[in-house]
Amino acid sequence: MAADRRHGNRVRHALAVTALLLCALLVGVVSALLGVRKQFAAGGVRSGSWQTNANIGSSGAGPYLRAGVAMGGLLALNASETIYYTATTDDAGEPLSTACQYRVEGREPATRWWSITAYADDDFLIRGSNGRYSVDATSIEKGVDGSFVLRVGGEPRAGNWISTGPPDGGQPFSLTLRLYNPDASVVSDLRGVALPRIEREHCS
Repeated sequence: MAADRRHGNRVRHALAVTALLLCALLVGVVSALLGVRKQFAAGGVRSGSWQTNANIGSSGAGPYLRAGVAMGGLLALNASETIYYTATTDDAGEPLSTACQYRVEGREPATRWWSITAYADDDFLIRGSNGRYSVDATSIEKGVDGSFVLRVGGEPRAGNWISTGPPDGGQPFSLTLRLYNPDASVVSDLRGVALPRIEREHCS
């Protein structure tokens, strides 16, 4: 009987230690992910709904920022080659949702080439977007002054349209604006760049 109790105590002790180690691991993973997200946005520069970090792709990027770049799937070129702006909210500060339709309005930025791409919350292209997940400087319809209006949402549209797929109860998504070979004036003033406005039209 005493031997059974000792065995039972050892088993309970082992289970308690295992549970403690699992909790510590979980806390560590969560804190690391939060650190990655905070660092990716920090240092950051915000222009309207869009944010970027001047250290992306540079030697000044710390481990958390490098991890954020890897998780986000960016190519991580330095700012003189490519600038990456990401928006997770509209201009009213509301999170972007696949349940809503958006109007993205702006003018061509001072850069050799650019694109806007929609990504699901897991940083992959949105499933169900039927290939309509991106527009770029050569595919978008624009005015003679370089202005354009882009619709983003699940409702099919003619012309400039990025699909976010079925509403799926309203899943979060993000937009990434890439500026390739940006003008020196853009690189020197990331906050002052006139970027597209993102306005929510309606939600289902």
